[in-house]
Amino acid sequence: MAPPDTAGTLAVTGDPDADLLVNTDPLALLIGMLLDQQVPMEWAFRGPETLTRRLGSLDPSEIATMDPEQFEAACREKPAIHRFPASMAKRIQALCQKIVDDHGGDAESIWSDGAPATEVAERLRSLPGYGPEKTRIFVAILAKRFGVAPDGWEEVAGPFDDGTPRSVADIDSPEALATVREWKKAQKARGKTKQE
Repeated sequence: MAPPDTAGTLAVTGDPDADLLVNTDPLALLIGMLLDQQVPMEWAFRGPETLTRRLGSLDPSEIATMDPEQFEAACREKPAIHRFPASMAKRIQALCQKIVDDHGGDAESIWSDGAPATEVAERLRSLPGYGPEKTRIFVAILAKRFGVAPDGWEEVAGPFDDGTPRSVADIDSPEALATVREWKKAQKARGKTKQE
Protein backbone atom coordinates (compact mmCIF):
# COMPACT_ATOMS: atom_id res chain seq x y z
CA MET A 1 0.00 0.00 0.00
CA ALA A 2 1.50 3.32 -1.04
CA PRO A 3 1.22 6.16 1.45
CA PRO A 4 -1.07 9.04 0.50
CA ASP A 5 0.35 12.40 -0.54
CA THR A 6 -0.24 13.75 2.96
CA ALA A 7 1.80 11.02 4.63
CA GLY A 8 4.48 12.01 7.06
CA THR A 9 8.15 11.13 6.86
CA LEU A 10 8.72 9.59 10.29
CA ALA A 11 10.93 6.50 10.17
CA VAL A 12 11.24 5.44 13.79
CA THR A 13 10.23 1.82 14.25
CA GLY A 14 12.35 -0.13 11.77
CA ASP A 15 9.08 -1.75 10.63
CA PRO A 16 7.65 -0.39 7.34
CA ASP A 17 4.04 -1.23 8.31
CA ALA A 18 4.32 0.41 11.72
CA ASP A 19 5.98 3.51 10.22
CA LEU A 20 3.34 3.71 7.49
CA LEU A 21 0.57 3.61 10.08
CA VAL A 22 1.92 6.48 12.20
CA ASN A 23 2.57 8.45 9.01
CA THR A 24 -0.96 8.04 7.66
CA ASP A 25 -3.27 7.63 10.69
CA PRO A 26 -3.52 10.68 12.99
CA LEU A 27 -4.78 8.60 15.93
CA ALA A 28 -1.84 6.21 15.53
CA LEU A 29 0.53 9.19 15.59
CA LEU A 30 -1.07 10.54 18.78
CA ILE A 31 -0.94 7.12 20.45
CA GLY A 32 2.68 6.58 19.40
CA MET A 33 3.65 9.91 20.94
CA LEU A 34 1.64 9.12 24.06
CA LEU A 35 3.58 5.86 24.48
CA ASP A 36 6.93 7.60 23.93
CA GLN A 37 8.13 7.65 27.53
CA GLN A 38 10.19 5.22 29.57
CA VAL A 39 10.60 2.91 26.55
CA PRO A 40 12.71 3.11 23.38
CA MET A 41 11.15 5.26 20.64
CA GLU A 42 10.88 2.26 18.31
CA TRP A 43 8.78 0.37 20.85
CA ALA A 44 6.50 3.35 21.49
CA PHE A 45 5.76 4.08 17.83
CA ARG A 46 5.32 0.38 17.03
CA GLY A 47 2.50 0.26 19.61
CA PRO A 48 -0.28 1.59 17.34
CA GLU A 49 0.40 -1.05 14.68
CA THR A 50 0.46 -3.77 17.33
CA LEU A 51 -2.91 -2.56 18.61
CA THR A 52 -4.32 -2.39 15.08
CA ARG A 53 -3.42 -6.04 14.51
CA ARG A 54 -5.02 -7.06 17.81
CA LEU A 55 -8.16 -4.93 17.54
CA GLY A 56 -8.69 -4.96 13.77
CA SER A 57 -8.50 -1.15 13.52
CA LEU A 58 -7.79 2.00 15.48
CA ASP A 59 -11.17 3.61 16.02
CA PRO A 60 -11.36 6.16 18.84
CA SER A 61 -15.03 5.45 19.57
CA GLU A 62 -14.49 1.71 19.75
CA ILE A 63 -11.39 2.03 21.91
CA ALA A 64 -13.05 4.55 24.23
CA THR A 65 -16.05 2.27 24.85
CA MET A 66 -14.19 -1.04 24.95
CA ASP A 67 -14.28 -2.98 28.21
CA PRO A 68 -11.21 -1.69 30.11
CA GLU A 69 -10.09 -5.20 31.07
CA GLN A 70 -10.32 -6.40 27.47
CA PHE A 71 -8.43 -3.37 26.22
CA GLU A 72 -5.76 -3.80 28.87
CA ALA A 73 -5.41 -7.45 27.84
CA ALA A 74 -4.84 -6.33 24.23
CA CYS A 75 -2.15 -3.91 25.44
CA ARG A 76 -0.56 -6.44 27.78
CA GLU A 77 -0.42 -9.39 25.34
CA LYS A 78 3.18 -10.19 24.44
CA PRO A 79 4.83 -8.26 23.02
CA ALA A 80 3.24 -5.63 25.26
CA ILE A 81 2.71 -2.19 23.76
CA HIS A 82 4.65 -0.58 26.61
CA ARG A 83 6.69 -1.36 29.67
CA PHE A 84 3.62 -0.32 31.73
CA PRO A 85 0.75 -1.71 29.64
CA ALA A 86 -1.98 -1.33 32.29
CA SER A 87 -1.42 2.38 32.91
CA MET A 88 -0.93 3.06 29.20
CA ALA A 89 -4.14 1.19 28.36
CA LYS A 90 -6.03 3.59 30.66
CA ARG A 91 -4.32 6.60 29.08
CA ILE A 92 -5.06 5.44 25.53
CA GLN A 93 -8.73 4.92 26.36
CA ALA A 94 -8.88 8.35 28.01
CA LEU A 95 -7.14 9.88 24.97
CA CYS A 96 -9.68 8.26 22.64
CA GLN A 97 -12.58 9.40 24.82
CA LYS A 98 -11.28 12.98 24.71
CA ILE A 99 -10.99 12.80 20.91
CA VAL A 100 -14.58 11.53 20.70
CA ASP A 101 -15.90 14.15 23.15
CA ASP A 102 -14.00 17.21 21.94
CA HIS A 103 -13.20 16.43 18.30
CA GLY A 104 -16.09 14.26 17.11
CA GLY A 105 -13.78 11.26 16.85
CA ASP A 106 -11.55 13.02 14.30
CA ALA A 107 -8.01 13.04 15.70
CA GLU A 108 -6.62 15.04 12.77
CA SER A 109 -9.01 17.92 13.48
CA ILE A 110 -6.76 18.81 16.41
CA TRP A 111 -4.34 20.36 13.90
CA SER A 112 -5.96 20.31 10.44
CA ASP A 113 -8.24 23.35 10.59
CA GLY A 114 -5.58 26.03 10.11
CA ALA A 115 -5.63 27.14 13.74
CA PRO A 116 -2.54 28.97 14.99
CA ALA A 117 0.10 26.89 16.76
CA THR A 118 -0.87 28.22 20.20
CA GLU A 119 -4.38 26.83 19.74
CA VAL A 120 -3.10 23.51 18.38
CA ALA A 121 -0.83 23.29 21.42
CA GLU A 122 -3.76 23.99 23.78
CA ARG A 123 -5.74 21.18 22.15
CA LEU A 124 -2.80 18.81 22.49
CA ARG A 125 -2.18 19.83 26.11
CA SER A 126 -5.80 18.96 26.93
CA LEU A 127 -5.18 15.35 25.87
CA PRO A 128 -4.44 12.79 28.60
CA GLY A 129 -0.71 12.14 28.84
CA TYR A 130 0.34 15.24 26.88
CA GLY A 131 2.47 17.50 29.05
CA PRO A 132 4.39 20.60 27.95
CA GLU A 133 7.39 18.80 26.44
CA LYS A 134 5.34 16.15 24.63
CA THR A 135 3.16 18.93 23.20
CA ARG A 136 6.19 20.90 21.96
CA ILE A 137 7.68 17.80 20.34
CA PHE A 138 4.36 16.91 18.69
CA VAL A 139 4.06 20.40 17.19
CA ALA A 140 7.62 19.97 15.85
CA ILE A 141 6.67 16.55 14.40
CA LEU A 142 3.72 18.13 12.58
CA ALA A 143 5.90 20.87 11.09
CA LYS A 144 9.05 18.86 10.33
CA ARG A 145 7.63 15.48 9.32
CA PHE A 146 4.11 16.30 8.05
CA GLY A 147 4.41 19.79 6.56
CA VAL A 148 1.74 21.07 8.95
CA ALA A 149 3.32 24.28 10.19
CA PRO A 150 0.67 26.48 11.81
CA ASP A 151 1.51 30.13 12.40
CA GLY A 152 3.88 30.46 15.34
CA TRP A 153 4.87 26.79 15.45
CA GLU A 154 8.56 27.60 16.00
CA GLU A 155 7.80 29.54 19.17
CA VAL A 156 5.41 26.87 20.44
CA ALA A 157 7.86 24.04 19.68
CA GLY A 158 10.63 25.89 21.53
CA PRO A 159 14.02 24.22 21.15
CA PHE A 160 12.47 21.38 19.12
CA ASP A 161 12.07 23.70 16.10
CA ASP A 162 15.80 23.83 15.33
CA GLY A 163 18.08 21.55 13.32
CA THR A 164 19.63 19.82 16.33
CA PRO A 165 18.73 16.10 16.28
CA ARG A 166 17.09 16.13 19.71
CA SER A 167 13.74 14.30 19.38
CA VAL A 168 11.53 11.99 17.36
CA ALA A 169 10.58 15.05 15.28
CA ASP A 170 14.04 14.80 13.72
CA ILE A 171 13.84 11.14 12.69
CA ASP A 172 13.21 10.33 9.03
CA SER A 173 15.62 7.41 8.59
CA PRO A 174 17.49 4.74 10.56
CA GLU A 175 20.56 6.98 10.39
CA ALA A 176 18.62 9.91 11.87
CA LEU A 177 17.37 7.64 14.66
CA ALA A 178 20.96 6.69 15.50
CA THR A 179 22.00 10.36 15.41
CA VAL A 180 19.18 11.41 17.77
CA ARG A 181 20.00 8.55 20.13
CA GLU A 182 23.70 9.52 20.21
CA TRP A 183 22.86 13.19 20.79
CA LYS A 184 20.53 12.30 23.71
CA LYS A 185 23.20 10.05 25.21
CA ALA A 186 25.79 12.84 24.97
CA GLN A 187 23.36 15.33 26.56
CA LYS A 188 22.66 12.92 29.42
CA ALA A 189 26.39 12.44 29.97
CA ARG A 190 26.74 16.23 30.26
CA GLY A 191 23.83 16.38 32.72
CA LYS A 192 21.66 18.23 30.22
CA THR A 193 18.13 17.61 28.92
CA LYS A 194 17.00 17.36 25.30
CA GLN A 195 15.62 20.90 25.61
CA GLU A 196 19.03 22.40 26.36
